[in-house]
Amino acid sequence: MNSLEDPDLSQLSERDYYQASSSSLTLLDSSDATRRRSSNRSIKRKKFDDEVVGYSRGLPGISTTPKVTPTRIRTTSTHSDFTPTSPAVTQSPPIPVTPIPPTPITTPKPKVKSMPRSMASSYRRSKKGKPNSLVATKDLGRWKPTDDLALIIGVQQTNDIRTVHLGTKFSCRFTLQELQQRWYALLYDEAVSRVAVTAMRNLHPDMVAAVQDRALWSNQEEQLLYTIKSSANPTVSTFAEMLAQHPEVFYSGRTAVALQRHWNTLKMYSLLPDQVRQPLHTNYSTKPPLYFSDTEEMTQDADLSEPADAWLDRELRLQQRKNVKEIRQLENEIGRWNVLVDNVTGSCPGEMDAQTLAVLRGRMVRYLMRSREITIGRKAKGHMVDIDLTLEGPAHKISRRQATLRLRNTGEFYLSSEGKRPIFVDGRPISNGNKVRLFDNAVVEIACLRFIFSINQDLIRVIHNEAVRLNMPA
Repeated sequence: MNSLEDPDLSQLSERDYYQASSSSLTLLDSSDATRRRSSNRSIKRKKFDDEVVGYSRGLPGISTTPKVTPTRIRTTSTHSDFTPTSPAVTQSPPIPVTPIPPTPITTPKPKVKSMPRSMASSYRRSKKGKPNSLVATKDLGRWKPTDDLALIIGVQQTNDIRTVHLGTKFSCRFTLQELQQRWYALLYDEAVSRVAVTAMRNLHPDMVAAVQDRALWSNQEEQLLYTIKSSANPTVSTFAEMLAQHPEVFYSGRTAVALQRHWNTLKMYSLLPDQVRQPLHTNYSTKPPLYFSDTEEMTQDADLSEPADAWLDRELRLQQRKNVKEIRQLENEIGRWNVLVDNVTGSCPGEMDAQTLAVLRGRMVRYLMRSREITIGRKAKGHMVDIDLTLEGPAHKISRRQATLRLRNTGEFYLSSEGKRPIFVDGRPISNGNKVRLFDNAVVEIACLRFIFSINQDLIRVIHNEAVRLNMPA
């Protein structure tokens, strides 16, 4: 068998190359070698990335690729070694060969240079942020559509933002600088203007009419109102006729009633040209100012008196009699008050006055003893005691008449137990019918309430000396 020699493929044209490839495929099919051989040598010609070459279009019996993907691919060339035609080799019918689809080329992603963290975070926020219109209006929440409408109408009427700031009532207390910034934004910021105009168009007609009714008055409108004198009594028809004669001067939202109301306001404050205005400053050199006391002296009481009312006088007399009766009753009961109750919560003075004989001090209140004999117990309906222990705390286990405290002429205090439960003095129980002497700073426990008994030594000493001097029996 003759040896196969590879021709110089670089010297072949594209058409000759296709024919050579077809011949080589036919020879390989007829030979015993079933494996396909391909050369790794490339065609020495200029290649383009966007060029797609189909090598099977010129071969008979080979199906072409139905669809080519639009992905950019690199040109690949596939060829096989071939053997020149020999008369001893018989050709067999061609076997269909499925063409290998070109391998798509994956273009590497360009490397992005690292940026600072602050720039990267701002870039991410800008990419996934809100639309420009929403970003531009995120700080416009204070401005209501009625505020924008009032601002626009006020500037159109007066041509002065300062006057608008002084004479227009907005939903918020805006400053003069905020009004200027808002006006410039409505004029030159497209996003803000678009949002504001849309919101004003969606306002209810009643809200628009209310804003227009409070619109400021221009100088030309007030000049026309000045033509009506203060001595005249104009009606609504007068202002309606004026509004019909000068529609180009008055604002479109003006009504005859609004004109009449504004004219009455000007007349009330003496702002009409024909009204005589009082001077703001008066010369007090000739006549001194009049004070309130002078006016009061000049006023006669007879002028202020009202006609007599018999029923009112009767009620006043009855109420006066009731008050006098209560005062007399309190005066009669003063002698019976032997104990004064003080609140000791917080700061309480510890000294005793010249009328207090002793003090029974508890946690909440302190009882001042101002007579030689007092009763201790629980106040109930129809039963009165001098020291009511319910003011100190829970006294449901205390008898209505628990004990009696007496002062002898010798200056000694004795406590007599008269209740069902015993009384503890410095830890010693005193049962019913017994008595015990109380010393200074003694601890008296009645049921669950504890008291400290303090004696006014100075006053007791004076009482004892007086008793010794008079030789009064104990």
